Amino acid sequence: MADQESFISEVNEEVRRDRLYKLMRRYGWIAIAAVVAVVGGASVLEWQKSKARAAAEATGDALLAALESGAPEAQQAALAAIDAGDSAEKAALVGLLHSASAVEAGDDAAARAALIEIVNNGAAPQVYRDLARLKAVLIPGADPSERIALLEPIMVPGNPFRLLAVEQRALAEVAQGETAAALETLNALIVDAEATESLRRRARQVIVALGGSLEES
Repeated sequence: MADQESFISEVNEEVRRDRLYKLMRRYGWIAIAAVVAVVGGASVLEWQKSKARAAAEATGDALLAALESGAPEAQQAALAAIDAGDSAEKAALVGLLHSASAVEAGDDAAARAALIEIVNNGAAPQVYRDLARLKAVLIPGADPSERIALLEPIMVPGNPFRLLAVEQRALAEVAQGETAAALETLNALIVDAEATESLRRRARQVIVALGGSLEES
């Protein structure tokens, strides 16, 4: 009886094995294709990462070489030669550095033009566009009303440059001769919970210079 059960068990095992082989022959290509797809996808992803990393390193090297090229005029020429391709982020970064070099060279018009180009580039990262707005109002010669218009979009809650923009608005109001408006802006800045002590100190100094009362702030 035991031999008979053992024989039946062996036959059943052989039948299952035979069925398994048939299934593998019929559908095994699916598993192989899945493995190939996973391995191939991982390889492509790694290649893309490697390509992006190499491009970033090349851009970094080019920027460093440009900044180390000597006089501001030479820096501007080197920066202008950098090909940003279709990367709005890279173009914005090059533009910011180009503007800084133009300021050092005493070419305020070129510096401002480079920053305004970034501001108007809707494809550029928002933080770069906002920074370009703030830097543009710091360049001498801009009309106060234009400076205020540039600052408006970044004087909103949550913007990382909000408080600096408010400070620059007050200075633009002073330049317009709107002393009362400037004092109001500065007083609001002093009591702002997010303002740093250095920012409050600068605001108080301007209030005193304008003849305002610190008791009111």
